[in-house]
Amino acid sequence: MKRFPALPALAAGALAVLLAAAGCGGSDADASGGGTVTIRVPDPGNSGVLAAGKKDGSLAKALSAVHAKVKWTGSAGPFAPAAQELNAGELDFAQGSITSAIAALAQKPGFKLFAQIAPDKTGEGILVRKDSPIRTPRDLIGKSVAVNKGGTAEYLLLKALAASGIKPDQVKRVYLNPAQTAPVFNSGKVDAWAVWATYSLPEMAASGAHFLVNGGQIGSQNYSVWAVRTKLADAHPEVVKAFYRYLHDRGQDQIKNPGGYVNVFTEAGPQAVSGAAERLTVQNLAQGATAEPIGAADLAGFASVAQFFADQKITPAKVDVKPYVVALPGSGT
Repeated sequence: MKRFPALPALAAGALAVLLAAAGCGGSDADASGGGTVTIRVPDPGNSGVLAAGKKDGSLAKALSAVHAKVKWTGSAGPFAPAAQELNAGELDFAQGSITSAIAALAQKPGFKLFAQIAPDKTGEGILVRKDSPIRTPRDLIGKSVAVNKGGTAEYLLLKALAASGIKPDQVKRVYLNPAQTAPVFNSGKVDAWAVWATYSLPEMAASGAHFLVNGGQIGSQNYSVWAVRTKLADAHPEVVKAFYRYLHDRGQDQIKNPGGYVNVFTEAGPQAVSGAAERLTVQNLAQGATAEPIGAADLAGFASVAQFFADQKITPAKVDVKPYVVALPGSGT
């Protein structure tokens, strides 16, 4: 999700994973004996709570308290492929949207959800170009909108259409990889782009694009969620709790001090942001939320999204998320 640093508390498309120990044939995270559990986390890049934890060693310290250690590897990416790796036993933890998680749970999941971050009401929505004649959602009728299939973008578009009484087949969906959509959008090959903060903020800063509608205006319940491989959750619940606690506490500090979580390692180069992009990023982080346990109200929100996806034929039937939730202290589930 690069071209711009991943925004850990946003959306849709930011990924972090934990994989046990070295070796392709086995995993220390599955070991029943003693010793240290090695967990792999994709390199967090230049922003966010994981980047801060990598730089100052705070994540390593939190994990050491439960006899675990981190090995940085790979890079952040979309949840859909991460879910496949979770199911295959190749990853242990991943972050994504509840929309993408529900689409993955409709298959044969080998993961559960253990934390949620409240929906981003201002950083995601339907982008239109600076000079676009599109002024209301009804102006999308007969137009084309770029989306990623079965995830945040498709959900945002369908929610916007439903809120305006527009039938889904009245607007053409163009399925694209979000990381490759900006040139298509800017060239005018699509009329609008349903997207989340990782991509919307740099696009708005670079081209002057703006939201036709944002998540808050269409009643989005697109939570960000953290998933854990089921076998790891069963074998090492203390590691899950320690990782959650780090995300929660560091996320609170990110809201209070957002500037400290942007350009963590470098202020220059392709991973750094400056000018309007930096200002928008800091503003969005300050307005964000931190990781929390999944409670009854969150489950109701998940159920609403699952019902919407079933009604829109994104999933063949309504997915019951509750059986795939790990209860943490304070969740009330």
